[in-house]
Formats: sequence, structure tokens, C-alpha cells
Amino acid sequence: MTAADELLTELFVQDQALPAVLTKTIKQKLGMSVGEFSMHSGIPVSTLYKILSGERDPNLRTFRRILSTIRAIEGAEAKTKRKFIAIIGTRSVLDEIEQMSIAVGDRTIDIKEYAVTGIEEAIISAIQAERDGAAALVCAPIVSSTIEKVVTIPVATIRPKSSITRALELMARKIS
Repeated sequence: MTAADELLTELFVQDQALPAVLTKTIKQKLGMSVGEFSMHSGIPVSTLYKILSGERDPNLRTFRRILSTIRAIEGAEAKTKRKFIAIIGTRSVLDEIEQMSIAVGDRTIDIKEYAVTGIEEAIISAIQAERDGAAALVCAPIVSSTIEKVVTIPVATIRPKSSITRALELMARKIS
């Protein structure tokens, strides 16, 4: 789910207050200051501060500009980020991986490791990997069914050692 979609869900489905939701979206999800967001959107900083402080509600035109700016920023970030496959496992499993990228046709997809020591850490790492921009995920069978319920990216399950490479190739084909 994109930041713009999350903003709309929090506002209209969960009935949360605009100032808190918009502040979180700009500062945490987009990682920028109100001034930077103002430059991207063309909305004056003073107007944004009034909206964020709850002094004023945006009119429909301003709200549309806020949403389109969030979507544009996310789209630009998505284009510059290189796709990667996250692999979640214990250090002993991750040490078996001999490559940090995988070739599919004319593209190369990076592999990013997430070392964990337990099931809870694996679930948290899966969510973090998706937030980091993972296009797919490979993990152990004991957590794969749970992880599939909490992430929106494809999940492949590691079987014994020889299948790690096959699982990575499967995910690389799915996301290319």
C-alpha cells in the first residue's frame, strides 16, 4: 500500500485526524521536511503549517494537490530504487548464499539478507524488508505462511540448502 493510500485509509476508514496523519506521512513515510514538501507541491509553507497544526482544513483543491504530490514523490522514489529480493534466515542459512545478486534475462536483481534468530524476528524483518522496498521475499517454511498474511509481496519458502538458489530464481522471475 502506498503512502497516499495509507493516508486515505487512515483518514476515511479509520477516522483519524488529518494533522497527525499528514505529519506522519510527510515526515516519516516520505522522509522530508514541511519546507521540502512545500517546494514539491507548490503549497505555501504557511498553509501547510496551518493544516498540520489543525488551524485550518484544506479545501478540495489543496487536498488533491497534497495527494498528487505524495504520489509523485513515491513514484520518483520507486523508479530510482533498484528491485531486490529479501532473504530472511538464520546466519547459518545466510552464510550458504554465495551470490548477492541474481541474473534474470538481461536484468540483475540484488539480494539483501535479513539475519534473524527466531520467528518473531522473522516476521518483523519481513515487514521491514517490504518497507525497505523488497520486491519479493524468501524465508523458512515455519514462518512463510504467517509472513504471506502480513506482506503484499510474493513469498517463496526455503527448502533444504539446495533450494535457496531455486527460490531466489523463482522470485527473480516473478518480479521481472
